[in-house]
Amino acid sequence: MTRARQELIDLDSTPYYHCICRCVRRAFLCGEDHLTGKNYEHRKAWVVERLSFLSQVFAIDVCAYAVMSNHYHVVLRINRDEVVSWDDREVAKRWEKLFSLPLSVNRYLLGATGKGESVKAQELIQSWRERLTDLSWFMRTLNEYLARKANEEATATI
Repeated sequence: MTRARQELIDLDSTPYYHCICRCVRRAFLCGEDHLTGKNYEHRKAWVVERLSFLSQVFAIDVCAYAVMSNHYHVVLRINRDEVVSWDDREVAKRWEKLFSLPLSVNRYLLGATGKGESVKAQELIQSWRERLTDLSWFMRTLNEYLARKANEEATATI
């Protein structure tokens, strides 16, 4: 039986983790689908490019990866020391590469907020700091991107 990532991760034991993601319903991530004759080899570049991008955003290093026809493996290292060194502006800048920032955080970064709004902005930034070292968030932003690109490609050929 599978267990949630949060139950499996213990950074005091090791910062290295092996993650696997598999396609469903005999779908092909990469390679040639012998049933339909379609070739998805070009999608390997999507995985590699996204891994490279995410390793520059998150405090997570990509140590190794392997992209197969219907799944991929990735070995990741969570770098807690790196995220601690980031100030609020750096955390927000990195988060903004993935998601749009709320107006309150933009105002906070410009120094144009009151006490209450500053506290709320700091809470949000702290939650982003935690997420930028979270394997689930890393995998989510990788898999969602790949699924959207594959779905976009599928609807373009219909």
